[in-house]
Amino acid sequence: MKLVYIGLGSNMGDRELLLRHALEKLEEPDIHLLRTSSLYETEPIGLQEQAWFLNLVAEFETTLFPRQLLHRAQRVERELGRKRSVVNGPRTLDIDILLYGQTVMESDELTIPHPRYAERRFVLAPLAELDPKLRDPLTGRTVTEMLNALQGQAVQRRGRL
Repeated sequence: MKLVYIGLGSNMGDRELLLRHALEKLEEPDIHLLRTSSLYETEPIGLQEQAWFLNLVAEFETTLFPRQLLHRAQRVERELGRKRSVVNGPRTLDIDILLYGQTVMESDELTIPHPRYAERRFVLAPLAELDPKLRDPLTGRTVTEMLNALQGQAVQRRGRL
């Protein structure tokens, strides 16, 4: 079993319900949800003319390989109405593999750790809530150290799912 951290976000429709359904659809015999962070209301990055996101990070144990997990996440996104039309644009659901154990990999299809997670308060705040001493497998820095190094990016903790 590998310990994985997955980021989920939504800024369209009933965001909280979509996140709840995504967690339910992700969990199958080969992937088990251990816990989730609080919900965080976050400003969009990139395209600013869109609604704020609701984000969380979930901790899972899985026997899936990284690409299998990616395909599962993409299937759940599609099932819950994700359409990929505008880069960094509004979306019903976004599911990102942030960390997969201590795995470091890069392919055309998937990069682990997620290539931009260390630059995003909406990822690091909930990740630090789950495990403040968790270390980045590339740099060795803790998520708390990375979070403290960030500037800007409004994030507001909203309670539990």
